[in-house]
Amino acid sequence: MVVGVTPGLPDLVPLTAAALAQACGAPHVYFAYADPSRHVVSEHPDGSVTHAPLDPDSSDESWHEREVQCLERLRELLTDVACDWSFRFLAGRPDRALTHLARAVDAAAIVVGTRAPGPGAHLRELMEGSVAVQLAHHQHRPVVTVPLTVVDWKATSSSWDR
Repeated sequence: MVVGVTPGLPDLVPLTAAALAQACGAPHVYFAYADPSRHVVSEHPDGSVTHAPLDPDSSDESWHEREVQCLERLRELLTDVACDWSFRFLAGRPDRALTHLARAVDAAAIVVGTRAPGPGAHLRELMEGSVAVQLAHHQHRPVVTVPLTVVDWKATSSSWDR
């Protein structure tokens, strides 16, 4: 199973993925962050990549910080989870990077969270697109989408309720 994560992602996504992996008997869970500010130099058989900044003159090494942040949070969250897991730092478009990793490790499914709510979320999704939708449309593995907000349907009204 491959799970897309980002720094600051709600705990619900990796915890849900780990629970799903345990329930399905998945032998290994690959958590991965795809950095869109970097590009792939070479892909390796284990799903990892060698990457470089998009701007060849850039000396931005903040990707190390993001990698450490993701890995430390996963270690904290998954201490009591009984499944084997690893982390991959990928580069490029998240949908393509996760698809490459899933193909390389022969994953049965890909797990991602929905876009975080808040001002501008709809505009960001319109401009950037949804990783979950792009994955569902462009590769053959099932995509499990973990909702990041809970909607109380009883508290909402529609023209059908009148």
